Amino acid sequence: MDATTNFDDIRAFDNTEVKQTVDALVADEHFQRSVSAISGGIPFATIAAVMKSCDTVRQFQERICYPIVTNLIKRCTDEVALDITSIPNKDAAHIYISNHRDIVLDSALLSIKLLEQGLDTVEIAIGDNLLIYPWIRNFVRLNKAFIVKRGLAMRQQLNASMELSAYIHHTIKDKRQSIWIAQREGRAKDASDETQESVIKMLSLGGGHDIKASLARLDIVPLTISYEFDPCDYLKAQEMQLKRDNPAYKKEAKDDIQNMSIGISGQKGRIRYVTGTPLNTMLAQLPDGMGKPEMFKEITEWMTREIHRNYVIYPCNYVACDMIEGSRRFAGQYTESDRQKFEAYLQGQLDKIGIPDKDEAFLKHCILNMYMHPVINKLNAQ
Repeated sequence: MDATTNFDDIRAFDNTEVKQTVDALVADEHFQRSVSAISGGIPFATIAAVMKSCDTVRQFQERICYPIVTNLIKRCTDEVALDITSIPNKDAAHIYISNHRDIVLDSALLSIKLLEQGLDTVEIAIGDNLLIYPWIRNFVRLNKAFIVKRGLAMRQQLNASMELSAYIHHTIKDKRQSIWIAQREGRAKDASDETQESVIKMLSLGGGHDIKASLARLDIVPLTISYEFDPCDYLKAQEMQLKRDNPAYKKEAKDDIQNMSIGISGQKGRIRYVTGTPLNTMLAQLPDGMGKPEMFKEITEWMTREIHRNYVIYPCNYVACDMIEGSRRFAGQYTESDRQKFEAYLQGQLDKIGIPDKDEAFLKHCILNMYMHPVINKLNAQ
């Protein structure tokens, strides 16, 4: 990768681009409709005026994004909490690698909670498959997102990965800016949250031939996100049946928009973010002379275990385990009221699915699996 590259095709926008990007957004009818839908009744003209008052990315986040997301927290969650006590130097730039539950909110809620603890927001890795309208591309890049290119041929993908890794290393080292990235491409439909080795390999590319040293420079921190309820659980189950019945099935752009909309506006109960042991602690324990395949495997499995270890388990997760097993193994972790509420919730989600040849038994099992996996994974990680 050319050291002089400016990463223009993937980088987040800077302060010099705020005014022109805001003007483009305000003039976009699709953006107007989307913002009005989640603004809580605030006239778009009022929002546009505040947007036009912003001269910097930080002002845009504080004046536009922070109020919108905090309003969503009040309307759509019972609690959002962030525990970063495992990080020794909280002011340093980190890469937070986390499991992935919601397309939009995983990173947005993290940034809000970091701000509330007096820390800076994160830059966000986002797949270009989600940037289906010009206003989405403009909005996310103005909101400190950088672009991960998807669906390329092998040679193009390698070049894109090298560029992406170089940008990430530049962002941590030169910009002193923390980053959020998911542990895998896309959300884990079954909530089993396994780290993809390709993510770790990509991160190592931009820091030289010494894998351990390259990753150490990024100060990677595993981050576990635990949603009590996933408003998109029935959409994920629906997609599983559609793929089961037709292996060639592929989501359309409108499906991602639907997932974004429901993920943002749906009720989520409690949400907890917990950081784990920084990866550098583990890297320091790796023996010298370890081969690359063994090293990537060790790091990937460690990241997965650390994310699993820090799940926050809710009563609904224990209920789901007992429902799948047909047992009362975890009955001491929930009340009968908890069980009845979850069973009613589960049926309500199933009732939202309206596909042909609806296989309710299969769909129910899919949703129960999503709520069961955090319990099983946490037990195995310990």
